[in-house]
Amino acid sequence: MGGAECQLCDVADALSARGHQIHIICLSGDVTKKTRSKEVKITNLKIRKKNIFSWFLAYAKAWLIIHKSNPDIVHSHLFHANIFSRLLRLFMPNTKLISSLHSSYERGFGRMLIYRMTDCLTSISTNVSAAAVNSYITMKATQNGKMIVAYNGIDTNKYCYNEDFRSLKRNELGINCEHKLLLAVGRFTEAKDYPNLLKAFSLINDTKTYLAIIGSGEQEANLKALAKDYNVNQRIFWLGIRNDVEQWMSACDVFVLSSAWEGFGLVIAEALSCGCRVVATDCGGVKEVLGVHGKLVDVKESFQLASAIKDSLNISSNDANHLAKNSREWVEKKFSLDTVVDSWINLYRSLSRIGK
Repeated sequence: MGGAECQLCDVADALSARGHQIHIICLSGDVTKKTRSKEVKITNLKIRKKNIFSWFLAYAKAWLIIHKSNPDIVHSHLFHANIFSRLLRLFMPNTKLISSLHSSYERGFGRMLIYRMTDCLTSISTNVSAAAVNSYITMKATQNGKMIVAYNGIDTNKYCYNEDFRSLKRNELGINCEHKLLLAVGRFTEAKDYPNLLKAFSLINDTKTYLAIIGSGEQEANLKALAKDYNVNQRIFWLGIRNDVEQWMSACDVFVLSSAWEGFGLVIAEALSCGCRVVATDCGGVKEVLGVHGKLVDVKESFQLASAIKDSLNISSNDANHLAKNSREWVEKKFSLDTVVDSWINLYRSLSRIGK
C-alpha cells in the first residue's frame, strides 16, 4: 500500500473518531488492513482493468451507493479514482467532488491531458504542496484557482524519538554509540534516485559510518550491484519492507532523502517528528516540509549530498538537540494529523455551503 492510500486511511480513521460517517469505495485492492476504525465502511468494486464489463458494473454500483447515501462530499484520491469519480459526476451533477492528487507530475502527457479535459467536472482539486500545484497549473492540467494545497499529515504520537527503540535497533545491526547511522526510506524506483545516495555514501570514507535502507522495488538487484561497485556494500544494511519505520528513525543519526522528484515528501515530516537531522534534495514539496530544519541540496548532486551529510554528522550534541526540538515543534504545528484533518473539515464545510 502506497503513501497516498495510507494517508487516506489515516484521515478516514481520524474523521470517524470525530463522529463523521465515512465510506471508502476502492476501485480494486484492499485497504481493510490499514484502516483501524470499525466504523469506517469499505466497499471494494473489484474492477478488472481489462474487462470493460467490470467497469460498467463498478460505475453502476458506485452510483447506487452515492445515490442512496447522499453524502455531503465525495472525495477521490489518485489518478484512476479521480477520473472515475469525475465521469461519475456527469450522472450526479449536484454532488460536491474533491479530486486529490499526490504528486507534482503524472506519468505521461496523456494523463495530464485527461486531467485538463475533466477539470470542469470537479468542484475543486487539491495537491500535496505548492510546488505540485504550480506544476499542474503550468502544464495546464488545471486552472489557476481550481487547485489548492492540502498537506499530508502524520501521527506525531507514533513518530517521536524513543531512546529504547534507538538501542534496540542499533543492537539488531550490531553497532554501538561510536558508530554513525544514516537512514533512507522509500521504494527502489527512478524517482527516489538511490544511485545518487550510493555515490554520495561512497564519498564518506569513514568505516564507522553505516547506511540502513528500508524499501524494495524493481531496481533492488541493480542497486546492490552498484553498492558493490562503489565498495560500500559492507557498510549498508538492506532492511527490506518494514512496518517499524519510526523505530529506525529513532536509531539513525541522519535521515537522507536523495529523490529526483517528489510530490510532498511525507517521510521528511516523519523524520523531523522523530527528531532526526535531515539532508534532502530540493525537489517537489520537500522544501515546504523541511523549512529551515535541515539541509537542502540540488537534485542529482552527489558531492553536495555527501558534504551535507558530513556536516550534519559533525554538529555538536547541543546543536543536534536544539534542532530536534525545533523540528518536532514545526511538524506538530503544520503537519500533524489533527491539523490536517481540521483543514479537511473546513474545506468540506465550505463546499457544502457554496453548493457546488
